[in-house]
Amino acid sequence: MAQRGEGIVVRDAHFPDRAPIDAYGNGGFRFAEMSHRGSILCVPSGIYGFAATSAEELTPEALDKVLSDHEGISVFLVGTGAELKPLSTALKDAMRAAGISADPMSTGAAVRTYNVLLSEGRPVAAVFLAVD
Repeated sequence: MAQRGEGIVVRDAHFPDRAPIDAYGNGGFRFAEMSHRGSILCVPSGIYGFAATSAEELTPEALDKVLSDHEGISVFLVGTGAELKPLSTALKDAMRAAGISADPMSTGAAVRTYNVLLSEGRPVAAVFLAVD
C-alpha cells in the first residue's frame, strides 16, 4: 500500500511464472488471463515487458536477462515481428557462447513454437516483438 506522499508507484511489467501465450496481435499479447501491450520476454523466471519494437534493437545488452539466466535455457525463440528478420552477428555470437540455440522467426510462428516446447517441458525462452 502506498503511503501518503508516495503517489502512484510504477513497476516494470512482470508475471513471475511461465505461461503459454493465448493470443497475440493488436500490439500486444494475452497470457495467464492477463494482457500486455507491447513486446514481451519469456524466460524461466517469468514473463517481462520488453521495450524493443524492432529486430535491430535485439542486442546482447537488451537480452542480458536471457544470457544471465542461460542455465535454464537451451532454445531461444526470437519473434521478429510480422516477418522473419535475421539476428545480428553480435547476438548470434553471444547466444552461441552461452550454449543457447537462437532461432529467429515471425512472431506468430515463434508464439506457436514456444507454446509447443513449453507444453513439452523443454528449456525454452523467447522474445516476441508485438505485431498489429
